[in-house]
Amino acid sequence: MISAFVALLLLTLGACWAAAAGAAPIPTRLSYAPGEIVPLPAAVPHEEGDMVDRRIVPNLRWIARRYPIYVTDGYSGKLPDGEHVGCHGCHVKHSDHYNGLAVDIVPLEGTGKCDAAWRGITRLAHWAEPLQNRPRAPFRWVGYDGDAGHGCGNHLHLSWEHATAPMFELAEWVEVFPVRVQSVAQEPQPQPRPQPRGGVSVVQSGGIGAGD
Repeated sequence: MISAFVALLLLTLGACWAAAAGAAPIPTRLSYAPGEIVPLPAAVPHEEGDMVDRRIVPNLRWIARRYPIYVTDGYSGKLPDGEHVGCHGCHVKHSDHYNGLAVDIVPLEGTGKCDAAWRGITRLAHWAEPLQNRPRAPFRWVGYDGDAGHGCGNHLHLSWEHATAPMFELAEWVEVFPVRVQSVAQEPQPQPRPQPRGGVSVVQSGGIGAGD
């Protein structure tokens, strides 16, 4: 009797965890807060030196709490001191990696093969893109199974929707989903144009660009 109760309890808890991981944190909003290229925090497992636009950090924290992710690359470009961070020459022209608004992800305990360790990453990919080539907001492009150079055993690419910006420049706004602490997601306020930060300049424009 006790074993049956325990089994039922575990089944219920498993369903709750799965529901929590699959719940869509909507609605999204546009963050007009000044962008800045910053190191990823320890709360988001990553390769040493990985950096992103600070406006997507809260979203990455949220994802890392729910999925077993390990970020292998974020921003790819030069910093103010001339140092290059990120994977040099690994991304296509106009990739969102050059704006700090994309990450490449593998399993936290992966072996490089498409095995059980990728189940969590596959769930994340399906949550971010329920239908092929139709990503859920705020994602701009999701690269996984069905996309060349991506997928189980390779990597998952996530890009955030943003205002059009040239390579190595910060976007005027970034679309993000709300989390418990989302101080960087502010409504636009009348103010002078933000000054460049993080080694890249700010561009005020709209539209979309390219993916990985």
